[in-house]
Amino acid sequence: MGMFESLTVLLTGATGGFGKEAARRFYAEGANLVLSDLRDEPLKAFAGEFDSARVATLAGSVDQESVAADQVALAVERFGRLDVAINNAGVANAMKKLPEISAEEARHVIDIDLMGVFYALKHQLPVMEKQFRETGRGGSIVNVASAAGVSGAPGISVYAAAKHGVVGLTKAAALEYVRRGIRVNALCPAFSRTPMVMTMLERDMAATGASMAEVEANLTRGIPARRLGEVSEIVEALIFAASPANGFYTGQTVQVDGGMTAI
Repeated sequence: MGMFESLTVLLTGATGGFGKEAARRFYAEGANLVLSDLRDEPLKAFAGEFDSARVATLAGSVDQESVAADQVALAVERFGRLDVAINNAGVANAMKKLPEISAEEARHVIDIDLMGVFYALKHQLPVMEKQFRETGRGGSIVNVASAAGVSGAPGISVYAAAKHGVVGLTKAAALEYVRRGIRVNALCPAFSRTPMVMTMLERDMAATGASMAEVEANLTRGIPARRLGEVSEIVEALIFAASPANGFYTGQTVQVDGGMTAI
């Protein structure tokens, strides 16, 4: 029997780097999946990897509160309950000094990365609490933040501000619901080999004329391990945080960062 056998897992950002790997891991461990991402076509294409009886999809932008409400409603409608929520969808501002970031770009990042998590929690928590009262079975939420959410992050200031906010929401929600059967934790990875990070590196190559090895070395110079994290390494920590076996683990920042925040 798998670690998440017959549990319902809601996952946003499902077609991204962490999202695809996490969905595959949860599915392999027996979970039913509610997958969400911005665009419908790639979402449905990815969902085709799985047994249709164990997966549901909903496209939409997490900066719309109605999307968060619809995700939770879909989980309950299709599978009867919501056991695990992975709030993973996010964007980053282009790497530049703070005064060079436009107000529009800043609002976009805040709306997706911070308000998206707020909306998610607002609709996930009451359903999980009701389930706990009725059945005694609790729930687990993992918000994907960043190492930039627990330290300074020059060049990505607005992203860092949003992820600091995600950590704050996580800790507050964890304390509010610790005796109501719900655990809430934040995953805080350093730069990892995701499509978003690789796009950032490609932009740097185009702007500077440097090689991929050079821009990668520059990006990871603040990481003691001197390398990018691998997606599988980050998802391993996510599974740990979400696991129903970790019933005493809540309100934590799971820092998977090659030693960066140990400095």
